[in-house]
Amino acid sequence: MSGFERYLSLWVALAMAGGIVIGAAVPALVEAIAAAEVARVNLVVAVLIWAMVYPMMVGVDPGALKDALRQPKGLAITLAVNWLVKPFTMALLAVLFFDHVFAPWIAPEDAAQYTAGLILLGAAPCTAMVFVWSQLTRGDANYTLLQVSVNDVVMVFAFAPIVAFLLGVTDIEVPWQTLLLSVVLFVLLPLLAGGWTRRRLGTPERIADFQARVKPWSVIGLIATVAILFGLQGQVILSRPGVIGLIAVPILIQSYGIFALAYLAAWLLRVPHRIAAPCALIGTSNFFELAVAVAISLFGLGSGAALATVVGVLVEVPVMLSLVGFANRTRQGFPEAG
Repeated sequence: MSGFERYLSLWVALAMAGGIVIGAAVPALVEAIAAAEVARVNLVVAVLIWAMVYPMMVGVDPGALKDALRQPKGLAITLAVNWLVKPFTMALLAVLFFDHVFAPWIAPEDAAQYTAGLILLGAAPCTAMVFVWSQLTRGDANYTLLQVSVNDVVMVFAFAPIVAFLLGVTDIEVPWQTLLLSVVLFVLLPLLAGGWTRRRLGTPERIADFQARVKPWSVIGLIATVAILFGLQGQVILSRPGVIGLIAVPILIQSYGIFALAYLAAWLLRVPHRIAAPCALIGTSNFFELAVAVAISLFGLGSGAALATVVGVLVEVPVMLSLVGFANRTRQGFPEAG
């Protein structure tokens, strides 16, 4: 992990502060960016999201799918946690905290927005950063690639129905056309473009070199998107700074709870640590780029849903580093620990 990635939460926090300053100093600029929409998709943010997502999708290897039955326990845990557990526990925690525990301090319309943002986070399993977490735990790189590739294929078909169902259950209006358009724009098309790029590059060495060269654009896209979001959200945050902490609470509980579930399942099933650790970390981490993009498309740049997804970015890196440390300290409890 590079120094820049290790301190991603710091850069995100600085982008938040910078966005608030820009929003206060040059509000017309941020409003002009927010107005650049076609079919409820913000054009500026769409470019930035592609800058984030496309380098990750180049790393997805469809050829790895043929190895899906190798060490099936690890893959089964990943799929079960990501698609049968995580979206629903995140929705449950969001409703519990924003409709009940935090109800005295948050208006109902804001609570609905924060709930929607957390649902989007919970339904988007990690695609890129998990390779970093896998490396830090000495995980099996090829098997991690397999898990991510299978997850991305499932995501194309499962993300929209799960999000629509959970938003519907929580009485949040679901603009189906916008949701499906977001999945096509920010999952399917980048996945196809990434596959085309892999074929053009040919060798693993050229693919790795290409990813290294375009990776900075992914971080730049994230930082710029966060700055724009907080430029629009500045007045809300300055008037109620505690809202960031409130949004972080269910995210923290979800993160540590999901890791514990997946890691324990892998330990009980005697999955080797080099597979068990990335397996648990994939379920814990989020594809926050997709969550941010869909939140903006569905609810707007200035929405509470978009704000909630960005808080997920702020929380994720320190949480994941703490879990990497725990996984490394407990390596000896798993088979093939060497």
